[in-house]
Amino acid sequence: MRPSKNSHDNEDIPERGILLQLLGLRRLKPYLWPAGNLGFKVRSILALILTVASQFVIVGSPFLLGMAIDEIGVAEANFAQQISILIIALVLGYGGLRLLATLFSEGREYIFAPVAQSAQRAVATETFAHMHRLSLRYHLEKRTGRLTRIIERGVKSIDFLFRFLLFNIGPTFLQLGIVGVAFAVAYDWRFASIAVVIVVTYVAFTIITTEWRLKFRRDMNRQDNEAAAKAVDSLLNYETVKYFSAEAFETTRYDGAMAGYMKAAIRSRTSLSTVNIGQSFLMNLGLVAVVLLAAMGIFNGEDITIGDITAVTLVLMQLYRPLNILGFAYREIKQALTDLENMFSLLDRRPEILDAAGAKDLVDVSGHVAFEDVYFHYDPDRDILKGVDFTIESGQTVAIVGPTGAGKSTLSRILFRFYDIASGSVRIDGQDLKDLTQSSVRNALGIVPQDTVLFNDTIGYNIGYAKPGATRSEIEQAARDAQVHDFIAGLPKGYDTIVGERGLKLSGGEKQRVAIARTLLKNPAILILDEATSALDSATERDIQAALDRIATDRTTLVIAHRLTTITGADQILVLEDGQIRERGTHEDLLRGGGLYAHLWAQQENEAVSDS
Repeated sequence: MRPSKNSHDNEDIPERGILLQLLGLRRLKPYLWPAGNLGFKVRSILALILTVASQFVIVGSPFLLGMAIDEIGVAEANFAQQISILIIALVLGYGGLRLLATLFSEGREYIFAPVAQSAQRAVATETFAHMHRLSLRYHLEKRTGRLTRIIERGVKSIDFLFRFLLFNIGPTFLQLGIVGVAFAVAYDWRFASIAVVIVVTYVAFTIITTEWRLKFRRDMNRQDNEAAAKAVDSLLNYETVKYFSAEAFETTRYDGAMAGYMKAAIRSRTSLSTVNIGQSFLMNLGLVAVVLLAAMGIFNGEDITIGDITAVTLVLMQLYRPLNILGFAYREIKQALTDLENMFSLLDRRPEILDAAGAKDLVDVSGHVAFEDVYFHYDPDRDILKGVDFTIESGQTVAIVGPTGAGKSTLSRILFRFYDIASGSVRIDGQDLKDLTQSSVRNALGIVPQDTVLFNDTIGYNIGYAKPGATRSEIEQAARDAQVHDFIAGLPKGYDTIVGERGLKLSGGEKQRVAIARTLLKNPAILILDEATSALDSATERDIQAALDRIATDRTTLVIAHRLTTITGADQILVLEDGQIRERGTHEDLLRGGGLYAHLWAQQENEAVSDS
């Protein structure tokens, strides 16, 4: 049944405050702190220790340089003839501490990189797997390009958040605390106050102005999504675009989306100048205030030296350096948090079709299929199947015919359990599909669809997809049985020939034969032929129909047919109209009955005569 509308129908979740978004990072804990993985836990702890230690080293190094400058001044006043060991030690200590800070920083990256990359891999893999668990309805309603962007951005956001929150912004605020204490202890509370007030004001100004600019960023993302969706949709339908000479139309649509992106990007860039000017003013105000305060202290006879001024200036400049990118970091962190939430929102979407608790595997399949009073709809206000009831005995071939829109292809989707029915039951070997695991049911089924879509890989890969690990000889045998081996062998690269996007480098008949070979390799107990030849010319249809007849031998087969000439030998033919079975019987019985089937048969015969 169609799921009710909920907050997950749109992966773009409502805008939330950054504090609430930061709380959402708790969902990353299982990936950063995996249960049972002591090595990753040790790495995380060591990375944290190195991060904290590096901030103390960074703050401490300028004080050594200040002391060295003061010692040089004393030596100069005493007319010393050579540099003292103390001066050399202080200068070397300054350089050593700066090097040590770099070693700590890079060591942290070295230690934490496997944890971060593993977390990204785990989240990406889980999201990808979840995408395949979502229903067919969901994928039909969503744009593939948009979904891939959500996953791509969500995974990238994890790396960005690690790099900036854990190793940039977080340590900067820790450094501010260390600086405040160091200034208050070594000099005067006024130095600490200036440092803290300037940084807090700088942060507040940056957050406020960045929030103002975020509307341009969101507009840019919206336009980017729209442009990407239009591009993917157009390229996937390349042939259709060519059929209708719509290249200019598609280009205009894409250019329209890019024009919107351009306007938003211009507004975003020009507003950045305002932010940069304000940030520069605050930074320089802090430096000037501290230097003036120190100079006043010297002239007032306070215990402040030139070396102290140098140390204070260097400390503030080191503190300001990471703040230079705070506006960028805040905006990107907020966007990364939103991207992460979008991806987790996708992960939170409950699949429409779930295995029941205690569902059993379908094993030893004989191929008995039964639809019992089945009602089904895609939308609650429009029934597709209305009390459909039929049985296919093991090894039988049953054909479904009827006008377009009668619900024929819906039967195959229900058998594969892409959708659950509204009422009634569907059974295989007497077992209700809802009591069986989806994977075991699908393993027992094979389908040759009307529209065969191939992966953009080799012919060998596409045939072997039905049986992971299949040998080349098994793949070639399946191709021989499908009468496509000779064609493949005649290609310059044989089975290593790339078929192109959706198999566009192959003709309809060639793709169909590859699909038959793939199904033969799977060797299913129940075969579904969903209008497998309706899109082919008569000569190709005859060749492929012969192959289909061979693979249908000795297995349960459901044929959904458009051309009635392909199903005259079926054990039973069901005539579906308006979601109900109007007639059933053999080809001869239905012709004698003079009903809808006889009418369709006569109509197609007349069309064949007209075409000849």
